[in-house]
Amino acid sequence: MPELPEVESLTGFLAEHLVGRSVARVYPLAVHALKTYDPPPGALEGLVFESVTRHGKFLDFTAGGRDAGAGAGSGTSELHLVIHLARAGWIRWNEALPAAPPRPGKGPLALRVRLAEPEGAGFDVTEAGTQKRLAVHLVRDPQQVPGIARLGPDPLADSFTLAAFTELLHRERRQIKGMLRDQGVIAGIGNAYSDEILHAARMSPFKPAANLSEEETARLHAAIGSTLREAVERSRGLPLRDLKAEKKSGLRVHGRTGEPCPVCGDTIREVSFSDSSLQYCPTCQTNGKPLADRRLSRLLK
Repeated sequence: MPELPEVESLTGFLAEHLVGRSVARVYPLAVHALKTYDPPPGALEGLVFESVTRHGKFLDFTAGGRDAGAGAGSGTSELHLVIHLARAGWIRWNEALPAAPPRPGKGPLALRVRLAEPEGAGFDVTEAGTQKRLAVHLVRDPQQVPGIARLGPDPLADSFTLAAFTELLHRERRQIKGMLRDQGVIAGIGNAYSDEILHAARMSPFKPAANLSEEETARLHAAIGSTLREAVERSRGLPLRDLKAEKKSGLRVHGRTGEPCPVCGDTIREVSFSDSSLQYCPTCQTNGKPLADRRLSRLLK
């Protein structure tokens, strides 16, 4: 699943390639991915991309330049194409898209946006696998997207201070792993980077968030910032096709069950759930004690 660092890199790449260019055609190909119908996807055609920004894991393409309401019953001149890539979505840039219009239901292609210039350039939004969770919204205000409206603070923002983070912890009555992944608490962190952050902070994923000491809180806050910023820097400037591979190669514990911990050499272990798993190092994070590999696991006594 693309998380904050990958979406941040996508944002930079797409802004560089799209801003100032107009939309020639929009091809919505997967009905399940379209979460809005007014304005319709075709309302983007003829508009100019003004910016590409990020809200947590959401991509926000802002387009304007003419009356976006022409034929759509709206007087606004600005629209937002908001995309959440979910677990298996991705964006593929192409300098020469096929000339023939794409056909719905063929392969992973969910949305195609063709630019007016340079001719043939544009991007595809794809989703692999059978679990279809990709979400595409076309709105006049990104706050109209429920997932954006409920987002917590961005951990890379200047306002995400130790004091602000401490206040968030004081509201929590659950384990720290679940808190880090909750987009309504902190925006942009998913399963992979929450594992990486907790490893860097030398903290059990099942430690209650409200029980953290001042020292532990400061350590976790620092690990959030350093882990995410380092991941962003590693992926900066890479072609889109290389971002997924870079993410995997840069992870120290997530997805590395059975491998040696790069810090202490202990074997990385896993706890499996119904639809996901977490990885951790017993020596670095749980005082050498393994976690029971079952749902709602607790430290073995």
